[in-house]
Amino acid sequence: MSVEFTFNIKKIPFNEDYTPSDSTRLTTNFANLARGEHRQENLRNVLRMIDNRFNSLAHWDNPNGDRYSVGVDIISAEMRIKSEGKNECFPLIEVLNTSIFDRKDNKCIPGIVGNNFSSYVRDYDFSVLLLNHNKDLSEFRTPDRFGDLHGNLFKCFINSECYKAHFRKMPVICLSVSSNRTYYRTRNHHPVLGVEYEQREFSLTDQYFGKMGMKVRYFMPENASAPLAFYFFGDLLSDYSNMELISTISTMESFQKIYRPEIYNSNSPASDCYQPSLKHQDHSVTRIVYDREERSQLAIAQGRFTEESFIKPYQDVLEQWSAQYSV
Repeated sequence: MSVEFTFNIKKIPFNEDYTPSDSTRLTTNFANLARGEHRQENLRNVLRMIDNRFNSLAHWDNPNGDRYSVGVDIISAEMRIKSEGKNECFPLIEVLNTSIFDRKDNKCIPGIVGNNFSSYVRDYDFSVLLLNHNKDLSEFRTPDRFGDLHGNLFKCFINSECYKAHFRKMPVICLSVSSNRTYYRTRNHHPVLGVEYEQREFSLTDQYFGKMGMKVRYFMPENASAPLAFYFFGDLLSDYSNMELISTISTMESFQKIYRPEIYNSNSPASDCYQPSLKHQDHSVTRIVYDREERSQLAIAQGRFTEESFIKPYQDVLEQWSAQYSV
């Protein structure tokens, strides 16, 4: 069976007027913030948080702490599938692309693409496939080749002409550390990323991103409460400028303070030997409304949608393609 994948990219500004489109994944965190009666106040507040954090980290030649403003675009990648007379489009992933406006020099500086990461196929893998596989097992196990298809689809996208036409560099994804792992502070300290942490066993998310071809390092920036997990290609420390890295830190740390305040808005910073916990009580809550329970429920619904509209109709084609795929 022959199959051809092509990609299309759509860009939507994430600002105080942002409204989720019909094609946006409902579980996408920033879409969650943009619903309800407090939607515009939510958006205005999170954008202010991002700007303030950026200026606190980019403090040189910035005496008033207001030199920079961060722009955020939502990048939606659609995949068109051509196979045996079928020609259909399926939403693949959503990421964020940052840019920095320098008010002093009146210029725009490119940021980093990636940051947040949303994927229909990942919803299926974690909220449908993984749950069904473990339903009657006495101990947790992952299915054979878990994450292989998703990883190959992602690598196919970032190596496509479509991706290269829109972005100068490979993506960096910045997520929360895992609440079932312990992280250990090292002596390594980066001027922007902060102190580096290590762990002795990769989490399931780390392994999943490994299938996407991405490595991971953990850093806790200055004045942060907990380390962030940075997934990347190449060399995180030398492939990106300080301003690019700060744009990712300021964006994703702000989101994490809203999504996981127990970890990222804790009133005390991570210790040398640190295990994150969503049951940690000594934390502050932002004024931004976010429905964490709704997000969990929608992940299952969208995983089932992926199963019915993508996995089942193309299962044989996808398995054959993935088994033969190489970058």
